[in-house]
Amino acid sequence: MEDRNPYQAPYSPLYGGVSRPRLSLDPAGKWRRFFNWLLDSAAYYFLAAAVGFAAVLIGGDPAAAWIESLGFWGEQALGMAIMLAYYIPQEAAFGFTLGKLITGTRVVNENGEKPTFVQAVLRTICRFIPFEAFSVLLTDPARGWHDSLARTYVVRKA
Repeated sequence: MEDRNPYQAPYSPLYGGVSRPRLSLDPAGKWRRFFNWLLDSAAYYFLAAAVGFAAVLIGGDPAAAWIESLGFWGEQALGMAIMLAYYIPQEAAFGFTLGKLITGTRVVNENGEKPTFVQAVLRTICRFIPFEAFSVLLTDPARGWHDSLARTYVVRKA
């Protein structure tokens, strides 16, 4: 007689025949996430001011007139473009932004690795959801919509 349970789920090894253990991630916490946001916001506004300054320095009066003529929606689109340019390269290439570097946190995917380029893009696009910043406050552990939708986590650096 066989000792095998006929009702047991079949075993399917992952990752080339080696099953990977479930990761134990140390979430960053709400205060670290707040300081990440604060530092990244300051860096983002500095970048936006630097882009505006460089445009006026290089383009002169026509560039200044163009910036002044953008209107509300033009300013929003330019701000979104600068935000995409701030977050995506840093998170895709390094797994952190300037704010995360200072606070000792990292963005990781579900396997504990740095996020893919697509995940970094999705995280940044999800930041444009109205009231998204408050989603970090409403979850425990602190995981915003830009994390859950992109299947990423912000964790303390090991």
